[in-house]
Amino acid sequence: MPESAWRSTACILCECNCGLEVELGGDDGRQLVRFRGDKQHPASRGYACEKPHRLNLYQHARDRVMTPLRRRPDGTFEAIDWDTAIREVAARLAAVRDTHGGDTIFYYGGGGQGNHLPGAYATATRRALGSRYRSSALAQEKTGEFWVSDRMLGSSTRADFEHCDVALFLGKNPWHSHSIPRARVTLKELAADPARTLIVVDPRRTETAEMADLHLQVRPGGDAWLLAAILAILVEDGRVDHDFVAAHAVGVEPVLAALRAVDVAGCCARAGVPAAQVREAAKVIGGARAFASFEDLGVQMNQHSTLVSYLHKLLVVLTGSIGKPGTHFFPTTLVPLWGGASAQPSPVVGARIVSGLVPCNVIADEILTDHPKRYRAMIVEAANPAHSLADSKRMREALRALDTVVVIDVAMSETARLADYVLPAATQFEKAEATFFNFDFPENCFHLRPRLFPPPSSQPGPLPEAEIHARLCEALGVIGDDVLAPLREAARAGRAAYIQAFMARVLPDPRLTHMAPVILYRTLDLPETHREGAVLFGVALRAAMASPAALARAGFRGTPIEIAGQLFDRILAGPSAVVFAVDDWAEVLRRIATPDKKIHLDLPDLLDELGKLLATASAGPDPADPAFPMVLSAGERRSFTANTIMRDPAWRKKDPAGALRMSSEDAAELGVGSGDRVRLTTRRDSVVVTIEVTPSMQRGHLALPNGLGLTYPTADGEPATGVAPNELTASEDRDPFVGTPWHKFVPARVERV
Repeated sequence: MPESAWRSTACILCECNCGLEVELGGDDGRQLVRFRGDKQHPASRGYACEKPHRLNLYQHARDRVMTPLRRRPDGTFEAIDWDTAIREVAARLAAVRDTHGGDTIFYYGGGGQGNHLPGAYATATRRALGSRYRSSALAQEKTGEFWVSDRMLGSSTRADFEHCDVALFLGKNPWHSHSIPRARVTLKELAADPARTLIVVDPRRTETAEMADLHLQVRPGGDAWLLAAILAILVEDGRVDHDFVAAHAVGVEPVLAALRAVDVAGCCARAGVPAAQVREAAKVIGGARAFASFEDLGVQMNQHSTLVSYLHKLLVVLTGSIGKPGTHFFPTTLVPLWGGASAQPSPVVGARIVSGLVPCNVIADEILTDHPKRYRAMIVEAANPAHSLADSKRMREALRALDTVVVIDVAMSETARLADYVLPAATQFEKAEATFFNFDFPENCFHLRPRLFPPPSSQPGPLPEAEIHARLCEALGVIGDDVLAPLREAARAGRAAYIQAFMARVLPDPRLTHMAPVILYRTLDLPETHREGAVLFGVALRAAMASPAALARAGFRGTPIEIAGQLFDRILAGPSAVVFAVDDWAEVLRRIATPDKKIHLDLPDLLDELGKLLATASAGPDPADPAFPMVLSAGERRSFTANTIMRDPAWRKKDPAGALRMSSEDAAELGVGSGDRVRLTTRRDSVVVTIEVTPSMQRGHLALPNGLGLTYPTADGEPATGVAPNELTASEDRDPFVGTPWHKFVPARVERV
């Protein structure tokens, strides 16, 4: 196969978005025949795992939506044309705005992995409607860490695992969940080097734990006690980096006093990890030359999740593990994805909003009420909350209670089935697309993937989300030819003339500034293969103003407008990712963004929460509820699970049914073996599922994979593929600070069928 037959793109199944090359084929040239890692990609450098190699099943899914749909009074759908769909959707949403206020129109989603540009264009539609409240999958995962990091550091850090000598993965199995560049290569290098130590904290003996030098097999939900014990041992053994702390932190003594009071033995017992092993881990961490760590969903969707994030950040700071190679850093980002708490809570429940995101577990509570400020309409884009949020039955009830639900998506998802209107979107290979998960260091890169082919030519046919939002804004009357025509004329005169006209006409007018994404899309003269990338000019301008030194080291120099133009042109020209920023370790500590430029250790509410936790340390583990004596982790990452855009079960080469994993001790007690069927029951529901007996599980712990339980058309109808984990979870089981769900700690029982 000649090299010219391979086209540049990227994986869309996890946050790494590794660069890929794809061979197109088939009679129509639209089949994704083969994939390989893109060696020219500056971050992934040819790396790719097994998951993306069958992305053709996503591109050609049988449940694809190919025309706009409108729900009939009897609940069925009818196909309509785009003009009708846009006119009616705009009118329905405008009626909600005009009657109840724009803040009753809720927005959920904004793009999945590798699909972030829709969220940028949606901001224009939301502004046109006066929509204030939104959420996304990040509010199920990272908001506790964001809130803690913002209060302590003013920003969020990532870690350099390629150059550390001690690596800690906390509630994370990067062998399958990745999240770090070239994850499996990096893990193998860590495990093979006798001068380096890999530590894994996980209730399961995961693939990463199998490679670890130290596996702290914590009891499910015991992570906070474990971290408290490690921190106390560091203080007790004099392994705190007092020079670093004195130079860069404030509020130190209240934290040290709290840690001196920790009952180490009691905490180890509550964590379920032998004290000798905990002390060994503390000694290794405290003696590290360069310590890198990563917390993820195993703790962020678990009991004490926000407290765990606080204790984890204390571990990083007290060991001085920021600002030198192999430790933690603040990356230069194109779009900041994290932030602190909003001054305004959610309108009904009064929940804390972090990074602008309403906690997912309160969305149904914000709808199923007679409160005058309840959400009355919902726009769902590239997301599936009816399946992916806790307590699916209640979420479905909430969606049915809304005045209007509009879904913008590729497939007829579980949420789309509940919508009033379904607007079909182009796939990620039928439009230009990108991700804002750009966290590499010192060289950070960005990849605008040109479309591989246009959307299907059938009429009315799917459209890119950028086009859908532009049409909605036009139908809502917020932009017209009086604004667009002069800018189009300027674009024909060249980039410099366009920038001058844009700066003079759009930026001084707040009303038009809010519409900037769709104005750029409608007026910039770009190749069709890159057209949806128009919004990136605004992104490039923001980066040029926010991080000129980092961009200059990457070769972009001049005034902010000149830098933005250079970066934008490079993004458009590059077949693969472009290095847009080069950072310097010497600058990292200067990026602490608190008002006094110090790390704030004393967070009184979280120290109080730690005190409550420690008061129970000597009491031993909480007794299990006799009705639900086991703990279910609802949503384990496996070889062939990812986000739910992979709806076709044929994608999964391994574990196609999504077995319930359990320990050999529990299986023996029940008298069952691998392949048998059992009844799994939680406080929300009961399902029958096939089991896999495995030594990776500890007694009393169960695990179901994420991404299953989707309905998908087959020759025999539309059977569900495996168990949908959120049929079993409860929305009230959530973190008390930021509302993140406890998907990894679901009380359960198992019975023989």
